[in-house]
Amino acid sequence: MSEAVDTMSEQESKTGADGALEKGTTPAPAQQEKTSQEVNAFTVVGSVFRAWFGVQTEENRQRDFNANKPGAFIAAGIIFTVLMIIGVIIAVNIALSGTGQ
Repeated sequence: MSEAVDTMSEQESKTGADGALEKGTTPAPAQQEKTSQEVNAFTVVGSVFRAWFGVQTEENRQRDFNANKPGAFIAAGIIFTVLMIIGVIIAVNIALSGTGQ
């Protein structure tokens, strides 16, 4: 059992020839600091909007997940969800008012 754990630990710490971490590994704390980026409100809104419609790029997704402010993305997602629900309610009311009901 311990051999399996040792093998898994060795596999998790491997890096590729270009120094990039392989899939399924976690970066060392020094690398995490290097990849963390500050994001402003405009970036958060843009990222949430693009992710909402499924057109977010992998580069932007990685930037967002490495951002130091996950609360901003969560709040923006909740706001967009509420706005969409309100938009659907308004659209349905407009459609129903045109039918004479």
